[in-house]
Amino acid sequence: MIINYNKIYSLLRRTPGFVGLGMMALMIAMLFSSCKTSEQTGKNKTAGYDKKDNSAVFIDASKENILGNYDEAMKLFNKALEIDPTDAASMFELAKLYARKKDMANSMEYARKAAETDPGNVYYLLFYGSLLQATDDYKTAIEVYQQLTRLKPDNPEYYNKLAVVYLYAGKPNDAITVYTQLEDKIGLTEEYSLKKQSIYLQEGKVNKAIEEVEKLIAAFPQESRYYAILAEMCLQNGMDERALEAYEKIKEIDPNNPYIHISLADYYKKRGENEKAFEELKKGFANPNLDIDSKIQVLVQYYTINEIYEDLKDEAFTLSEILIETHPKDPKSYSMYGDFLYQDKRYEEARDAFTKVIAIDSSKYLVWEQLLFTESELQNTDAMLNLSQRAISLFPEQPIPYLFAGGSFYQKKKWKDAIEVLEKGLYYVVNNDLLKAQFYAYLGDAYNQVDDHEKSDDAYERVLVLNPDNDYVLNNYAYYLSLRDKDLEKAAKMAKRATELRPNTPSNQDTYGWVLYKLGYFDEARKWIEKAIENGAENNPVILEHMGDVLWKLGQEQDAIDYWNRAAEAGEGSELLHEKIKQKQLLEQ
Repeated sequence: MIINYNKIYSLLRRTPGFVGLGMMALMIAMLFSSCKTSEQTGKNKTAGYDKKDNSAVFIDASKENILGNYDEAMKLFNKALEIDPTDAASMFELAKLYARKKDMANSMEYARKAAETDPGNVYYLLFYGSLLQATDDYKTAIEVYQQLTRLKPDNPEYYNKLAVVYLYAGKPNDAITVYTQLEDKIGLTEEYSLKKQSIYLQEGKVNKAIEEVEKLIAAFPQESRYYAILAEMCLQNGMDERALEAYEKIKEIDPNNPYIHISLADYYKKRGENEKAFEELKKGFANPNLDIDSKIQVLVQYYTINEIYEDLKDEAFTLSEILIETHPKDPKSYSMYGDFLYQDKRYEEARDAFTKVIAIDSSKYLVWEQLLFTESELQNTDAMLNLSQRAISLFPEQPIPYLFAGGSFYQKKKWKDAIEVLEKGLYYVVNNDLLKAQFYAYLGDAYNQVDDHEKSDDAYERVLVLNPDNDYVLNNYAYYLSLRDKDLEKAAKMAKRATELRPNTPSNQDTYGWVLYKLGYFDEARKWIEKAIENGAENNPVILEHMGDVLWKLGQEQDAIDYWNRAAEAGEGSELLHEKIKQKQLLEQ
C-alpha cells in the first residue's frame, strides 16, 4: 500500500483554519510509519530528511510538541524553516512555543512573519494581534484586526476586538464607529448598544448614551430592564423627572417586577422624600419575588457595626417584621431581626429570634455564636452552658463555645470542668492573640481556685505576654499574689497599672489598696480602699472587710469592728470575718 501522505499534508497546511497537527499529525505519522517501503532509501536526504520537502520534519516537530518535548520541537520547526523558509505553519508554531517560554520578542517576530507570509490565515492574525495588544502596540494591532474584519466581514467577534483596541488606543469615537458598522450588518443588539452607551458615558456624552438605550427601548418596548438602565442613568445625571417616567413605565409593563419598589425608594430618598421612599421599601419587602438577600442589603444600611441608627429604628423594625411575614421559613429573616433586637439591647427578644434561626437551620455557626453572646448579656449561666455544649458538639473546631462553656462552669464553681474545657478549646485558637489571652485569663482564675498556683501564675504570665495592658488579669494576678504574700512588689506594680488603665473601678482600687496593706503602707491602703467604696463598693463584703483590717492596723479598732459588721451584713467575706467580729480583734491567716 502506497500512501502519498505529503500531498495530503500539504493540502492540510494550506487550509486557512489549520493551526497545528494535533492528533492528525500523530495519525499521519503512524500511517506513514506503517506504510513506508524500502523504496524511500534511495531518496536524496540530509540527516534523514528530504532536502526539498519539509513535511516529514514538520510532522516529527508536531509529534514532539504534542508530547511536551518543546525544545526538541523548536529545533525541528527551525529545521523545517531551513528546508522551506516560506513555511508559515512552522513560523506560527515557533511563535507559540516562544510565547510559552515567555520570550515575547521572538514570539512576536515569528508571529509577524507567519501573518505576513500567509495573510489570509485568521488564526495567525488573531495570535499576532493578541501579542501586539499585550505589548501595547495598538497601532499595529488595529491594522491586524482591520485585516481580520475584511477577511471575515460577517464575524462580530473581530469587530469587537477592533473596537476594544481602539479604546485601548484612546480612540473612543473610532470604537463607536466600529460598533455602528457592526449594527448595520447584524442589526440592533443589547450587547453592542450597551457597549456604545458605556463609551458615551465615559466620554461624558450623557445624551448620546441615553439615545442608545432609547433605541433599545424602541426595538424592545416590553423589556423592563432597559427602562431600569435608563432610569438609573438619568438619576445619576440629575434628570430626576425623566428617571421617574422610566420607573413608572416599569410599573406599567411589569407590575410584579421585584426591584422596581427598591429603585423607586432610592429615587425618593435621593430627593429627600423619605416618607415616599419608606412606603416603596415596604412594598418591595412585601413582594415575595424580591430575593431576601437584596432586602437584607437594604436593612444593613440601618445600622453601623456597633449600633442601630436611633432615628431610623422604627423603620428598621417595621421592615424586619415584614421580612419575616414575607419569608417565614427563611432563617435569614429571623437572623436579621435578631441582629436589630440585639443592637437595641432587647436581649430576650433577640434570643427568641436567634433560637428560631437554629431551629430552622442549625448549620450556621455564627448564629450560635450570636446566641451565646445574647445569653451572656442576659447572664443566664445555665442557658449558656447548655447552648455552648450543643455548639461544641456541632462545631468542635470553633474555640468560642469552649470559652463560654469554661466561663459557665467557672460561674457554677465547677473549677475542674472549667479547666478541662478551656484547655481543650485553647487548642483550636489560631492566629488570634486576644482570644488566646481570654482563654488563659479564665484558666488563671480556674487554676487558682483549685490551688494550682504554678499553673495559675503561668496562665496569667501568658496573658500579659500577649496583652500587657489586660487590666482584668493585672488586677486578679496581683490580688492572688497578695493573698499568698508572694512577689508583693510585683503585685503592687500590676495593681497600680490596672487602676491607671481603668480608673474609678472599685475592684482595681481595692486590689491596689490591699496590696499596699500587705506591704505595710496602711495610710495609702486606706486612701485606695476608700476610693473603691466611694465608687460603688459600699455593699461589697470583701472590700468592707478590707477597710476594717486597714483601720485596725491604723489603731482605729472600733471603726474597724464597725466595718467588719457592715461586711457581714452585706454578704460573704473571708473565712475569718465572723471570728474577727466575735473576738473583736484582727485575725490574719
